[in-house]
Amino acid sequence: MSSRSGADLALLLLGSYRNLVDEVVRELATRGYPDARPSHEYAIRAIRAGADSASDLARRLAITKQAAAKTIAALVERGYVTTETDPADSRRKNIRITDHGIGLITEGTAIFDEVRARWEVRLGAAELAELETQLAQFVGDSPINLDAPGWAAGQELR
Repeated sequence: MSSRSGADLALLLLGSYRNLVDEVVRELATRGYPDARPSHEYAIRAIRAGADSASDLARRLAITKQAAAKTIAALVERGYVTTETDPADSRRKNIRITDHGIGLITEGTAIFDEVRARWEVRLGAAELAELETQLAQFVGDSPINLDAPGWAAGQELR
């Protein structure tokens, strides 16, 4: 019987996630995205999936409309998205991903693949494949919703 607790498992999973993401963020900085944050990718993926306004983004990320507006402002400031007034409703601002934002997603995806390849070397191909299979069992048939991480609910994404 294992002497580790459920909390230990949660911390190991969280720590592994943080190490993976931190490595990607560091590499993104060297590739021209020094201000990229993990929350930016969640937001850009949500926008790419159809969230074209602050209200839509708030719903998809499970955050307040005010937090979504701040997130959009941060993305605009960094050049990842632009906003324009909706021609059908002047109160609504439509969000569009810029080439710089697409570059962030493209580079991030490539770096995640590179990090995974390093993990495969470190753990072994069969062991990493088994780990992925085991983790997938906990996810089950539910799709992984990348644009609405549950732990980010109610948090401002900057």
